Amino acid sequence: MNIRLKIYSFRFAEQVLNSNLSLKQEVEQILSDPRIDVRNLSRPKFNAILDQLFLEKGWQRQPAVFNENIDAYAKMDFLKNRIGIEVEFGHSSFIGIDLLKFQVASYSGFDKIDVGIYITTTRNFQNIMKNELRQNWEGSLTFEKVVRYLPLLKSAIQVPIYVIGIDL
Repeated sequence: MNIRLKIYSFRFAEQVLNSNLSLKQEVEQILSDPRIDVRNLSRPKFNAILDQLFLEKGWQRQPAVFNENIDAYAKMDFLKNRIGIEVEFGHSSFIGIDLLKFQVASYSGFDKIDVGIYITTTRNFQNIMKNELRQNWEGSLTFEKVVRYLPLLKSAIQVPIYVIGIDL
């Protein structure tokens, strides 16, 4: 099974990323790396694999959103050249916290990112993992939910966010 990517661009995120096309392509290549074997891919294992692949490409791991390390949850997963990344394979209740990290990191006082990339899996991916590959992905946030919610948060989330759904 090969990984495919679904894309949703919020607030012209794709156009912002296209100004740094090599990094956009790097992220997409990492997510569809042939070394990712989906046949026995648990959520923690997938996080660990992505962690390794992003670090290999020089991404900063878990940079603080604020200027000081005041809270363990106030960190993005990765940062490179003003692009922040959150990988969310956990419960859908984390969506608000994750999106606010992008907003705060882009705010004038912190000014760390120009665009956020939000990575999650699609409903189809989760169904295949559960029903065919016997992996527990139930309750995880889905790409479809992020796409549904982001426009509703338009007044609160003003940073461009590029949503990537990992699909099979």
